[in-house]
Amino acid sequence: MESKNRKTFFMFLMAFLVAFFIVSFVEVLRSSFFPSGAPEIQTASAVSSSETNTPASFSDLAERVKPAVVNISTTKTFKGRSGLGTPFGRSPFGGHFGDDFFERFFGDIPQHEFKQRSLGSGFIISNDGYIITNNHVVEQTDKILVKVSDGKEYEAKIIGTDAKTDIALIKIKPDNSLPFVEIGDSDAVRVGEWVIAIGNPFGLEQTVTAGIISAKGRVIGAGAYDNFIQTDASINPGNSGGPLFNMAGKVIGINTAIVAQGQGIGFAIPMNMAKSILSDLKTKGKVTRGWLGVSVQDISDDLAKNLNHKNKNGALVSDVFKDDPADKAGIKVGDIIVEINGKSIKDTHELLLTIASLHVGEKVLIKALRDGKELSFHVVVTERKDKPEIALTKKSNGYFGIAAQEITKEIAQQLGISRDAGVIVTDVEEGSPADDVGIQPQDIIVQVNKVKVSSMKQYTMEMNKAAEKKSVMFLVKRGKSAFYVALHIE
Repeated sequence: MESKNRKTFFMFLMAFLVAFFIVSFVEVLRSSFFPSGAPEIQTASAVSSSETNTPASFSDLAERVKPAVVNISTTKTFKGRSGLGTPFGRSPFGGHFGDDFFERFFGDIPQHEFKQRSLGSGFIISNDGYIITNNHVVEQTDKILVKVSDGKEYEAKIIGTDAKTDIALIKIKPDNSLPFVEIGDSDAVRVGEWVIAIGNPFGLEQTVTAGIISAKGRVIGAGAYDNFIQTDASINPGNSGGPLFNMAGKVIGINTAIVAQGQGIGFAIPMNMAKSILSDLKTKGKVTRGWLGVSVQDISDDLAKNLNHKNKNGALVSDVFKDDPADKAGIKVGDIIVEINGKSIKDTHELLLTIASLHVGEKVLIKALRDGKELSFHVVVTERKDKPEIALTKKSNGYFGIAAQEITKEIAQQLGISRDAGVIVTDVEEGSPADDVGIQPQDIIVQVNKVKVSSMKQYTMEMNKAAEKKSVMFLVKRGKSAFYVALHIE
């Protein structure tokens, strides 16, 4: 009996196991061929570097372009008196006593030479040894040494310099043909692109740093032709003049400046700007720029309102120089230049960059707005030539916080202007509308609401009208420059 019960138990166990196996097998088949109601969960797959355009390594690129990058060391000699002098040849007390003070008390102390050394970078643009660098790296130096990638050093001579763009072209005489860079199109560069900078930071030769293009068209106050590429690729002292490469190994910028207070903020001159002046640097040693003969200013919201200009685009002509190209073509003060040779002009900075790129003798088509009407002028570009304290009485009319008076014979003689040039500002009330827009004593008010004023009588008449409207626009002459300002009162 016991044997029979045992047999029955084993048979039941076997049947249970077989049934469990069959159910499990069916479930596996069902899940394989029929989707369940639960959402399918996918594992995250790694994105390849080719899909994100992020380089897996900069090694191949750096190895390919480094031979064309050079280290530049310069020496400048100063003279000074031993013990009392400085490397700049001045006594530390010169500002108070002068050098004569020490000559009287200590005799004629002999002068000695002091050498100041500095480092920079550059890159070779031709196999016969032409090199681009920054002007500030090589200016006013006695000796320039260039070390190429194989360790050889050559003395260089300056071929051409341009302080306005901070670009210089120098030349060495190599023993053999040199590797050189390929120049790229900086206009085609996009914000966010990867770049590498190569240079000589802190004297550490052939240093490679990587980053991206952070911004384009930066104006940093370096000059009228500011148009920098901003990058977060590390740029440090000694990198000046070195190349900024794109991922194709082409130079798209010349590393030039840094923001000392912040990390990851460096600036490079666009290579297209350098390309536009290389011919002049090579053949003339300097850059010949175009000149129209006008002073211009940006259009503020207030000026746009007073001029009935629908936006702030364009450059407002504040002065036209007599017998210069713009004057001969018929452009007048108050015109708004909006286009040059089909290129729209957004502001004065864009105008300056456009004019500077024109060739002397070139005939250009300029479109301008005058009282809301578009006019066209054909202007022949000429070469740009790099071109007193007065006791005043306060005679105030109380308008907009300005005190003004007639231009007397004495004032006219001191300023070198005619007595009917306008009225002269003698005082500006602090916190007044005139003070807010920057009008200063000794400014000459030439126009009031586009009406020329040559006497206090005319000025007062026009200011009475302006006071009723509670707004006025002046054309102001300050020194050799002129500009418009718009004022409002509540």
